Amino acid sequence: MRDYQEEFEKRVAFIKNIIKSSKADGIVYGNSGGKDSALVGILCKAACENTVGIIMPCSSKRNYNEDVADAQTVADKYGIETKLLDLQPLKETAVSLFGNITKLNKQALSNIAPRLRMTTLYAFAASENRLVAGTGNKSEYYVGYFTKWGDGAHDFNPIADLSVTEVYEFLRWLKAPECVINKAPSAALFDGQTDEEEMGVSYNELDAYIDGEKISSDKAQIIKKLHNSSDHKRDGIAVYQKPSYKA
Repeated sequence: MRDYQEEFEKRVAFIKNIIKSSKADGIVYGNSGGKDSALVGILCKAACENTVGIIMPCSSKRNYNEDVADAQTVADKYGIETKLLDLQPLKETAVSLFGNITKLNKQALSNIAPRLRMTTLYAFAASENRLVAGTGNKSEYYVGYFTKWGDGAHDFNPIADLSVTEVYEFLRWLKAPECVINKAPSAALFDGQTDEEEMGVSYNELDAYIDGEKISSDKAQIIKKLHNSSDHKRDGIAVYQKPSYKA
């Protein structure tokens, strides 16, 4: 297990340096009521008093009930300012407009909410000279379990090197609310959705694989496939490079 006292101090210092060097007045992040946003919110608040978490329910029942309640519980415990914005009307408008030019499939529909949240965070950040804090972890990054230009877009990320296992360890060390630690991880993109079921592997299996431990061959194949198919999310934008010619 990591030394989380040291981890806490170093990550808080990292955030303070980012704020200072960018001359920003504060931080904003998406307070989803999940494990990652809880840890990011706690770290950002410790580093910067002017931290705001925006709760942005959209689409699923869990998003409007359990997730909103858990997000507020974390914010209340650590004194984090919150704002709540219902994005469902905006999503419905987007779906209606996009439907005029194409037939939206499940993937397209699922990615609308994360991208609307990104737009919301950056509109708020630009208006108040804030930086957007990312909330993605190492495990999900490895398999591409995030929306490109959605929750994958941010100005800095203080937990990108932590696996899901380590995120939970860190939260327990911080004595974070049990409601966040015990709930099944879910992006709540649609009713009944859970991260592990959608990926086809558990986070324990995923973290074990990343750490080089042996897991069942069928689960290893799922992880390999997810990793390879999501290379484009980690490689950045492909740009044309002018050939160099030598005489």
